[in-house]
Amino acid sequence: MATIEECRDALEKLSDNMQDAEGGVREAAALDRSVSCYVTDLDVTFLGRMTDGRMVVDETLPGPPPRKAQIRLTMAGDDMVALVDGELNFAKAWGSGRVRLEASLLDLFRLRKLL
Repeated sequence: MATIEECRDALEKLSDNMQDAEGGVREAAALDRSVSCYVTDLDVTFLGRMTDGRMVVDETLPGPPPRKAQIRLTMAGDDMVALVDGELNFAKAWGSGRVRLEASLLDLFRLRKLL
């Protein structure tokens, strides 16, 4: 089982990948949105903001998200690490229910380029 530190590192790596992206992926990463990532097996939520092509985690809180972010991810810690490392396909994980992504329809269309 992934640790809180490994999950935070995975989010930082994702942020770095977004910063280095080009073209349509870079445009999708340029959203200015609040973000939450709830790690179910650790019962912890990372809260932050996606802005200027980066995702910055501001808080790590116990339990499910205390407020509704504009972009919401829910998954197990091992799945988060595997997604960021390229070992788990997002579309398959989302389709099977291993990963949940909730956002506005417009944001979902833009985010598909990232994922």
